[in-house]
Amino acid sequence: MDTTLHIGLAPIARPTFDTALAAEIAGRLQQALIDAGCQVSGPAALIMDAAATEAAIAGLRDAPLDLLVAFQASFADSSVVVRLAQAIHAPLLLWAVPEARTGGRLRLNSFCGINLAGHALTRAGVHYEWLYAAPDDAAALRSLLTLARAGRVKRLLRSARIGRIGDHPIGFEPCSYDADALAARFGSQVVRTELADLFAEVRTTADDAVEHALAELKRRVDGLDALDQPALRGTVAAYLSLRRLARAEGLQALAVRCWPEFFTELGCAACGAMSLLTDGLTPCSCEADVNGTLTQLILQWLSGEPAFGTDVVGFDLDADNAVVWHCGQAPLAMADPEFRPRGTIHSNRRLSLLMEFPLKPGRVTIARLTEAKGSYTLVVGRGEMLRAPLSFSGTSGVLRFDRPAADVLATIMDNGLDHHIALTYGDYVAELLALAKLLELPVLRLT
Repeated sequence: MDTTLHIGLAPIARPTFDTALAAEIAGRLQQALIDAGCQVSGPAALIMDAAATEAAIAGLRDAPLDLLVAFQASFADSSVVVRLAQAIHAPLLLWAVPEARTGGRLRLNSFCGINLAGHALTRAGVHYEWLYAAPDDAAALRSLLTLARAGRVKRLLRSARIGRIGDHPIGFEPCSYDADALAARFGSQVVRTELADLFAEVRTTADDAVEHALAELKRRVDGLDALDQPALRGTVAAYLSLRRLARAEGLQALAVRCWPEFFTELGCAACGAMSLLTDGLTPCSCEADVNGTLTQLILQWLSGEPAFGTDVVGFDLDADNAVVWHCGQAPLAMADPEFRPRGTIHSNRRLSLLMEFPLKPGRVTIARLTEAKGSYTLVVGRGEMLRAPLSFSGTSGVLRFDRPAADVLATIMDNGLDHHIALTYGDYVAELLALAKLLELPVLRLT
C-alpha cells in the first residue's frame, strides 16, 4: 500500500522584500519535505504576481494532493492565497517564518502575510491550519506531516467503495447506516451484494483454488487438519469469493452479514475468511457494519497495517483493563508472536473456520464513526494491548486504555456508543483529530 504523502508547495513573495532570502528559505522547506519522504509538487520559482499564481494552479490542480502549503516566504497580500484556496481542493496550511530582530530592514514580514490571508479565508468560510516556524523546525514538520496524513485519508475517502453483503441483523442498530449522509460527509459509496449471489459464487469455487489457498494457510495456522473439512473448505472458498468480489468491483473494504446464513445455508463460518481478507488489507467487519468497516479503513490508511473490528466484551475495573474479542476474525498479523495461530470452531455454532490467538502487545489506536446521536461523531482513543493468555476462545486481547477503565466504561454507556470499535497498532490519535477537523466532525474522546 502506497503511503507516500503528496504535498503541494506554493512559495509566495513580493519583489519589494528580500527575494533572495525568501527563495533560500522556500528551498529549505522543499528539501525538508523531500527528506521526510514526501512527493512535492509546485513551482520552482517564487509566486509574485497573478500570472505566476495561475501558472502554479495549472501545475497543481490535477495532482492528488494531500496538503497544500501556502508558504509565506515574504509578505504578500491575501489575493494569492485566496485564489489558491478557490482553485485547489486540498487541505490548506499557511506557513510563516519568524524573523530575526536586527534593528535593520524587515526583510520578509512573513507573519503579516499569513495574518492577512487568515482573515480573508475566514471571511470566505475557508478552513485552514497554520504554522509559524523556521522551515526546518522538526516539531513544525511533524505537525505538517500529521495534517498531510489526515488530508490523505480525506482524499481517499472521496473515492472509497465499501461492499455490503447482505443486511445487518435485526436488533443490531449500530450496524445500520445512512447512505446519503455517508456520501455527503465522506464521499464514499456503498455497493450492495446479496448473500444469495455470494453463496452461489462460493459454491462454484474451483477445488484446486481452495486446495492452493489451504496449503498457503497451513504454513501460518496450526490445527486445520483436525477440523471438519467441508466447513473448513467452505470458509476458504468464501475468502476466495469475497476477494474476487472486492477486486472485480473495486471495493476497498467489506461489511459482511456473517450470521446466521453462513452457518445455516453455507455450513461454515465467515470469521476465518474475514480474518484473511483483513490481514491482506481489505478490512472486513461482521454483521454488515458499514460505519465500522469505514473506520477500519481509515485506521488502515493511517497505519499502513490491518485494522481489527471488534467488540469490547468486558471490563476488570480492579485490574484497570478491558477485553476486546470478536469470534475468530482478527487479522493474523495481530497475533502475539509467542503464540502460533491455530484454527478452531465457532463457540456457539460449532463450525469452522475461526482463527484463535491472543493479540500481540503494543500501543493501539481505537476509533469508531458513530451515528449514536443521529449524526456522525468520531470516537477516538488509545491504549496498550497487554501480553496476556486468551481471555476467550477465538481472537481476543486485554487492553489497558490511557484513561481509567471505569471512565471508559461510563463514556461508552453514557453516550450509547456502538458495540463495535476498530483498532490498529501505533499511535494515530493526532491524525484522527486532524481528520475530524478537516471533515468538521465532532470528537468524543475515550482517552
